[in-house]
Amino acid sequence: LAALSTSSYSAYFDDQLELAKQGDADAQAKLGWMYEYGKGVQQDDKTAVMWYTKAAKQRHAFAQYDLGVMYDYGNGVQQDFKTAAMWYTKAAEQGNADAQANLGWMYFSGNGVQQDFKTAAMWYTKAAEQGDAHAQFNLGGIYVDGNGVPENDKTAVMWYTKAAEQGDTAAQVMLGFIYGKGEGVPENDIKAYVWTSMAKANGYEVAKENIDIYKKRMTKE
Repeated sequence: LAALSTSSYSAYFDDQLELAKQGDADAQAKLGWMYEYGKGVQQDDKTAVMWYTKAAKQRHAFAQYDLGVMYDYGNGVQQDFKTAAMWYTKAAEQGNADAQANLGWMYFSGNGVQQDFKTAAMWYTKAAEQGDAHAQFNLGGIYVDGNGVPENDKTAVMWYTKAAEQGDTAAQVMLGFIYGKGEGVPENDIKAYVWTSMAKANGYEVAKENIDIYKKRMTKE
C-alpha cells in the first residue's frame, strides 16, 4: 500500500471506500491508514479514527493496533492511555508484534494500566521473539535490572545482540559498554570498539573518548 504512486492512491481510495461501506474490515483499516497519512485523500485524523474503529470492532488486528496508537498519542481523539492499552491488548492477543511491544512499555511504565514488570516482560518477550528490535532492546534492559524476571546478564546480552544486529543504535551502545566492562560476557575491547563504532556510524552521539579508549586497549593487546 505504501508503495503506490500519488495518482494511484486516489483510484485505490475510491475502490476501498466502496468495500468499506459494505463492511469490509480490511478496506476500513486501509482507509484509516490513508486518512491518517493523507494518501489519496485530505489528511484527517478524526476520520482515520472513525475507520480504524469500524475495522477494530471487527477484530482487525492492525486496525486495533493503529487505533491504540491514536489514543496513545491523542491523534484525532482525546488522549486516553487506558483506551490505548485496551486496543493494544486486543491486537497483541492476536499476535501483533507492534502492539505487544507497546503494551510491554505500558505495563513497564504504568501508563494506562497498573504497573506490572512481569506482564511487561511477557509482552516484550512475545514481541522480541517475533523480531521486534525495540522490544528486544527493552527486554535486554529488563534482564540487566531483573525487573519482572531473574537478573541475567547473559540473557540481556543475547537480546541486546539481536536488536543491535537489526541496527538498533541504543543496543549497539549498550553492547559496547558491556563488552568494554566485561559485564555478563568476557571483556572484549575489539567487540566494544566495533559495536560502539557502529552506533556512531548510525548517527548515535557516542562519546569519542570511549572509542579512543577501546582503540588504545586493542593496540596494547
